[in-house]
Amino acid sequence: MANIFCLKGKKAIITGGSQGLGLGITKSMLEAGADVCIIAIGDALAKAVADFKAQGYNVWGVECDISKKEALEKGFAEALENLGGKIDILVNNAGIQRRNKCEDFLYEDWLDVIQINLTAVFTLCQLAGREMLKAGSGKIINMASMLSFFGGQTVPAYSASKGGVAQLTKAFSNEWSGRGVNVNAIAPGYMDTEMNVALINNPDRNSQILARIPMERWGKPEDIGGVAVFLASEAANYVTGAVIPVDGGYLSK
Repeated sequence: MANIFCLKGKKAIITGGSQGLGLGITKSMLEAGADVCIIAIGDALAKAVADFKAQGYNVWGVECDISKKEALEKGFAEALENLGGKIDILVNNAGIQRRNKCEDFLYEDWLDVIQINLTAVFTLCQLAGREMLKAGSGKIINMASMLSFFGGQTVPAYSASKGGVAQLTKAFSNEWSGRGVNVNAIAPGYMDTEMNVALINNPDRNSQILARIPMERWGKPEDIGGVAVFLASEAANYVTGAVIPVDGGYLSK
């Protein structure tokens, strides 16, 4: 039974896979046997790749600004080349956050968040999907959010982008699942990552959030990794179009 969760020989591209939730996903995918190419920017990329290589894993890094279409297409092509021209798994994890009151939210911040959190996801789904459809198989995992279900506070662009990710996931699944490509999303709950530092450091919001989480703690990157491996594996061959909460019970309370 354990073999259906094995990813040995599978080729995966993970955006933002060098820190935060993405690093937890990368670690879990590598441990399950996948070869991984991380698309990211910043110093954390080189460090993550070096650390994983030192542990004997097959891992590569491509520095790429996914907010720019031409750079994204070039970065995807380079990642695909690193993986020997094959892709079995795509994880669209990269994302950004901007905070401000709705009435003061900057147009430029809106554009930045939508571009990275939604438009880049659409583009990468297309690029990977075309390769997967030719092969007749593949697993795409997008990163949704609790704000795919709720509106949030002071994050209108992020809420809109993550609502869009959930619907985009279903749209691609509707067209591709019958052709061998499963498309799903993970909706992390409130995670202890850099993106949520403002919430964690706000005593009122922190206590409000924890009061609604039955498990009484913020999530950790490793809490997401196992679900990502499941969705990427044969164990999830009949799972598609789903948005799976990983939230410590937040939605059920």
